[in-house]
Amino acid sequence: MLTDVDRALLSRPLHAFVATVAKPDRLPAPRPVWFDLTAGGDIQLFSSPSTARVARLRAVPRATAVVAAPTGEPERWVAVEGDVTLHSEGALELAETLAHRYWGDELAPEHQAVLDEWRGLEWVRIVIHPTAVKRSAD
Repeated sequence: MLTDVDRALLSRPLHAFVATVAKPDRLPAPRPVWFDLTAGGDIQLFSSPSTARVARLRAVPRATAVVAAPTGEPERWVAVEGDVTLHSEGALELAETLAHRYWGDELAPEHQAVLDEWRGLEWVRIVIHPTAVKRSAD
């Protein structure tokens, strides 16, 4: 489903804009998040279990993630739509992995303090299993 070009873009430390199914009287409101592309082509991210995003995903387990190349590069984007599963296992490990991916291997003291704080919190790992992929070349 994902092409090699898609995977190359999704393997970079960029933000994904994730949208969930909104309440009937609201429009979807995508939010920027850190994410990881799994070897199997799923998109995973982490969140606090008390967020509105997680509540919406419990009600309707579907989401879309859009990732675009940064300004200054040729236009390129990938939109992944799919079913979602929520997991308590692996969430903290994902948060730690993404902290190093986005902040670097040698964490600045302020980033290390945030990561240390995260270790005392509860997290949910959100996995988007693609059912449709659109891209800028489509």
